[in-house]
Amino acid sequence: MALSLQEKIEDANQGVYLIGTTPPKIDTDNAQLETIANKLLSRLHEIEYDGVVIYDIQDESSRISAPRPFPFKQTVDPRVYSQLLSKLSELDVITYKSVAQRGVTQFKAWLNETKQEFNLKNLVLVGSPSSEGDIKLSLPDAYQTLADSEQDFFLGGVTIAERHASKRNEHTRLIEKTQQGCRFFISQAVYDAQATIDLITSYARTCRQEGIKPNRVILTFTPCGGEKTLQFMQWLGIAVPEATKWRILDAEDSLNESIRICRENLNQILRSCAHLDVPLGLNIESLTNRKEEIDASINLYRLLKATMELNLAEKQIA
Repeated sequence: MALSLQEKIEDANQGVYLIGTTPPKIDTDNAQLETIANKLLSRLHEIEYDGVVIYDIQDESSRISAPRPFPFKQTVDPRVYSQLLSKLSELDVITYKSVAQRGVTQFKAWLNETKQEFNLKNLVLVGSPSSEGDIKLSLPDAYQTLADSEQDFFLGGVTIAERHASKRNEHTRLIEKTQQGCRFFISQAVYDAQATIDLITSYARTCRQEGIKPNRVILTFTPCGGEKTLQFMQWLGIAVPEATKWRILDAEDSLNESIRICRENLNQILRSCAHLDVPLGLNIESLTNRKEEIDASINLYRLLKATMELNLAEKQIA
């Protein structure tokens, strides 16, 4: 019998390989929705993957004063798309949920609906993108509400290495989130390998000191096809070192150069963290709906999955 996604994530000897995607825009009807889902799955049919991550896209304009490079468009409920993709692919999904927009009572109702009507189990809760604006529910309060609910969810959290680079405390956030119920973490897209290495190292050392088993950290990578996508990445808070930025923009083929950079970054992370007891995973996303970047994300997935599997095999031999 095939392992569930939860079983794979919790087994440090297993690789975990995910594809990240966003739901279609809000005015998409059911027939169109199914067409879009089938188109995505047909792109993925030649690769083996463990599940799909469906993001809950928010405006995030309160987080930064710079204008958003791509206009914000509301999407269909991520749960609707999650349920459809799970049904069509017969694979598990992970559904993101931004919690700041509704209070405790509404969030409780959302949790009940998610389990009973949508039959979804794997969640990643996301807090407000900034401390500004009307925050009706904080992330810790959402975790507590979920812990108090009768529903059985497999809960993950977000980790941002860039936050560790500036505040040096992201590893303690991971431990706090574990205490609040998180059993895996998905990173923001990685373009600064050293920031990720520093975070994983701090996390591993603190877990060892406190006698805690580290949770799996699933590393996200995304291709970058040019200046507009790079601007969007930076707007989202993804750290792109200056040399990396010019290496992408000055290349004859920016997209392929970004894939090479992602492979180098993953290799660097795997080498530097090989002695640490932190199970890793892979999540590949495309930040835009440009066909060439979506196709590039499939190539990136193939390349990075092969890199991760070789690393896992070498560890098991050792």
